[in-house]
Amino acid sequence: MEKISLPEVNNRLDEFLQNKKVDYSGELMENVNRIITTVMEKGDKALYDFTEKYDGVKLEELNVDKEFLKTAEIKVELLESLKVAKNRLIDYSKSQLNKSWYKRNENGGFVGEQVTPLDRVGLYIPGGRAAYPSSVLMTAVPALVAGVEEIVAVSPPGKDGKINPVVARTLNLCGIDEVYSIGGAQAIAALAYGTETIKSVDKIVGPGNKYVTMAKKLVFGQVDIDMLAGPSEVLVIADETAEPAAIAADLLAQAEHDPEARVVLITTEEDIIIKVENELEGQLEKLETKETAKSSLEDYGLIIKVESLDEAIAASNKIAPEHLELIVNDPLKYIDRIKHAGSIFIGRWTPEVAGDYLAGPNHVLPTSGTARFSSPLSVNDFVKSSSLIYFTEEELRSTFTDIERIAESEGLPAHASAARIRLESNGDNND
Repeated sequence: MEKISLPEVNNRLDEFLQNKKVDYSGELMENVNRIITTVMEKGDKALYDFTEKYDGVKLEELNVDKEFLKTAEIKVELLESLKVAKNRLIDYSKSQLNKSWYKRNENGGFVGEQVTPLDRVGLYIPGGRAAYPSSVLMTAVPALVAGVEEIVAVSPPGKDGKINPVVARTLNLCGIDEVYSIGGAQAIAALAYGTETIKSVDKIVGPGNKYVTMAKKLVFGQVDIDMLAGPSEVLVIADETAEPAAIAADLLAQAEHDPEARVVLITTEEDIIIKVENELEGQLEKLETKETAKSSLEDYGLIIKVESLDEAIAASNKIAPEHLELIVNDPLKYIDRIKHAGSIFIGRWTPEVAGDYLAGPNHVLPTSGTARFSSPLSVNDFVKSSSLIYFTEEELRSTFTDIERIAESEGLPAHASAARIRLESNGDNND
């Protein structure tokens, strides 16, 4: 991991931030656009062809057998843990849901918002390096709580042509039985535009590789998406009270995700830096994911030495990390000073992995500095609102002069007339 000291080398921090930006252009965009166009033109045939080309699997059908979703073999204990996680996520999501509202005015009318769930949502569940049942729960549960009527999932097949059995059982646990064994940009295209077999959706959520992310970017507007997720990140702020072994473990837990995962330690203590480096070296040797984690640490790891926690918080806000851990004395007093972070983990007993699986808040979080302006996936990403406006005759009369003035200032006389004609009418219907 690279080491810098603030504030003397702020320029190096700026370089690190620049390196975090994801390039959604060039050859990647051209290749993904070609895949999307082919799926639009050839439908199911393109999905079969791309699955054979990119996944090495010749599928006989796109649908995942419903019986497999119910009976795929996994450990009973794991299924019980997934149920615990699901219930905690449901409880948290229920607390988030916005409700319809209205406010009456003095003339008997009202304004408000009517909140309704989306009709049909697509979940992208990654395959590849590992199975991610947690991604199923984090995307499916808020959609279920929101009241989405149709939830469909896609996930890449393994060499046997089937999706991961743990993913299959987790989908079944969430009551999702419309599942297709496809992945990559072609799966995103199918969800966005539809094929002979797959009906298009209104929104696509869930993490994926750079091809999936690029595809989501290109289909946005045709459908809604959750976010453009870059490599995963963790930033740990630590003072002299922090346990070096725990810090190292948390950094490695993020680094093993991806060779491009970003891990950052900001601390006031030189002694902490030395001990964490020693712990990283020792713990790394015991990991089955050693090569992935090592690449992440070497290429994207950063240790920042600061003079105070004030400097640490300022640097963290500048980085706007996906996951922020506050392992400091009396961490609660610093919470209101954290402006930009996807999720904040407070104190020594709150490892980031708790948020990955079952704390309650969603683990689909803004990355690459986008926590400056975006939020975690939530139940409210699966609803939309329609504004409600109800005028009585009295309300229209009381506001007409203002409506007319504004319409005329914009050179739109028919706008003013649309209000005036009602007031000049001799009709009996005053509703």
